[in-house]
Amino acid sequence: MYVPSIGRSVLPALTFGWSKVCVVSFVKGTSSSSSSAPFAERRPRRTKRGRASRAGPARRSRPSLAVRNTRRRDFYPSMAFADIAPQFVGSLYWIVTTAVGSCITSSKYVALSLPPEHRPFYLHNNPTETKCCQADPHCPLKHHFQKLGSCWGYEESCEAPRRAAHPSCHSSSTPWVINLEEAKQMFWQQADFGYVKERRKELQTLCHPQHPGDSSLVCASHMRYCTATELFIDLRNPRRSNNRYEEDFLKNGEIGGHCILDQEALNAQGDHKSPLQSWFAELQTYTSLPFSVHTAKECEVVIDRPTYFMKLDAGVNMYHHFCDFVNLYISQHVNNSFSTDVNIVMWDTSSYYYGDLFSSTWKAFTDHDVIHLKDFDHKRVCFRNAVLSLLPRMRYGLFYNTPLISNCHSTALFRAFSQHLIYRLNITQHENKERKVRVTLLTRSTQYRRITNQKQLERAMKTVSLLDVRVVDYKFKEIDFTEQLRITHNSDVFIGIHGAGLTHLLFLPDWAVIFELHNCGDELCYWDLAKLRGVKYMTWRRKSAVYPEDEGHHPTLGNHPKFTNYAFDVSEFMRLVLLAVEQVQSHPTWQDRHEHDEL
Repeated sequence: MYVPSIGRSVLPALTFGWSKVCVVSFVKGTSSSSSSAPFAERRPRRTKRGRASRAGPARRSRPSLAVRNTRRRDFYPSMAFADIAPQFVGSLYWIVTTAVGSCITSSKYVALSLPPEHRPFYLHNNPTETKCCQADPHCPLKHHFQKLGSCWGYEESCEAPRRAAHPSCHSSSTPWVINLEEAKQMFWQQADFGYVKERRKELQTLCHPQHPGDSSLVCASHMRYCTATELFIDLRNPRRSNNRYEEDFLKNGEIGGHCILDQEALNAQGDHKSPLQSWFAELQTYTSLPFSVHTAKECEVVIDRPTYFMKLDAGVNMYHHFCDFVNLYISQHVNNSFSTDVNIVMWDTSSYYYGDLFSSTWKAFTDHDVIHLKDFDHKRVCFRNAVLSLLPRMRYGLFYNTPLISNCHSTALFRAFSQHLIYRLNITQHENKERKVRVTLLTRSTQYRRITNQKQLERAMKTVSLLDVRVVDYKFKEIDFTEQLRITHNSDVFIGIHGAGLTHLLFLPDWAVIFELHNCGDELCYWDLAKLRGVKYMTWRRKSAVYPEDEGHHPTLGNHPKFTNYAFDVSEFMRLVLLAVEQVQSHPTWQDRHEHDEL
């Protein structure tokens, strides 16, 4: 048995995530650092006759993707793996082998890359980083120690009164709950950090490691989320087609690891098999391999950097694409890992590349270019540590297909997601010394759902001296996405007709109001999203005061309210705008902010 060379008190902190902060000694000397490039090609092995043998060079689809791997592979951390749950051994291997030598320098704390409000939570969940900070006289995080009791809610030791925040519920008028407290708890489990807690509780080991350096496969129910260590994927014969998510893309032996596979348990996970609901199609042929992936000559390309696999919904539609980003963020919480030194691999079995209008958003999650699965074609690839991220269209997932308890709103999870992206993309809240209410009207230059009397509405708002009115058309060729977010985040009232652009409500300030000018028959879409984010939602109610151009003309469904244009009664419009202004001005955060500005 291996003898632990780090204190047992440290071990619980290492069960999730990819922290790089503890001091470790090794059985055989010291380990060199892992490669800084996303790909690491194996060095030639020497045969008994002294001649080099190659497993075939990696074909480079991009110049920066393949570099030689110069680090040694025969050093194992000196730990007692028998003391740790098997499903976390692989994660521990990554954590320990990259946490070499001493605590990190003051500028390298992962917590510093998080919004200040989130740092106590991260330190609570990563006591190794906290201990390093305590020992570091230059650590800039020590003022957060007074809030180390803060917890998101999914942690085992987190009692309800200590959660980050609690949803608000006005009534319990639903047959599923009998009182207000039950309504709050159900909403928290459906759509808040309780959702993370449920996914963590579901984790089940499907392939068990037996020795240090072995592979592992751990999945939540229905394979909606998985982690894998020492993962082998053979892409020498890619069967690419026009289908982005081919269900039989990998055959037996083409994906797997060196571990004891529970085939029955794996097969039982297939009841949600669907491209954007489960990873079962990709993992159904996972095989227990006869060779150790950690040292195998079969690995032509070795990926040392932690890797997230994702299957994306729609890169050209903000509502659908942000289902991807939200679920990546939730996956980070499940895995307790927020480093940006990770790879993101887009799982796509087609021969196409992926159009992405929101590509700047990836900067909030990774320092590196997004990698396409096809970049590994014709190679056998080994991933040291991988996460198969939660998916955008899961049954009862977030935020597509989310069943919400009525009369409840405001989740700490979606607020944290908004803060996380805003902070990492360096979006700031501008000073508002004049105390005007900033109104942004989002227009559309599309064929349908245009406001035919838009100029009248603009003129009416500009007659109110209290309002600072801005009209924008978020055309990507004219306003890049980061600038769009900057405009949205500095809006107090955001107005727009039904469409994916209203997904911007996720990045409004806490006191803001989203005014969906007309929901075009889709009543719950952005109302529910506003509930999740915790901003006030309004929409047009007087049907007699809205004037459609015609009945709408869907190409196949016939009359449809989303396929026409609209005019709006100016008086009713202004009544609703001023009501939204009152909501903004009465919000405690708005009031506190402006009192502070005056001081």
